[in-house]
Amino acid sequence: MIENLSEGSSMTDVSLKIKQAYFAKVKRANYKASMRLEGLSSPDSETRATKESILARYRRSGT
Repeated sequence: MIENLSEGSSMTDVSLKIKQAYFAKVKRANYKASMRLEGLSSPDSETRATKESILARYRRSGT
């Protein structure tokens, strides 16, 4: 029985990756809910600035 578990390490790797993905998904959902309860907008709902737009804004301002 123990030998079978050691041979199936790829199955545990898959399981671990699924668990990590689930945890990340739940963590994001909880963060968004917490922000909403505090009256703040979540970063996902805002328009994300691209690197180029940020650089352009600083070049225009001269800083």
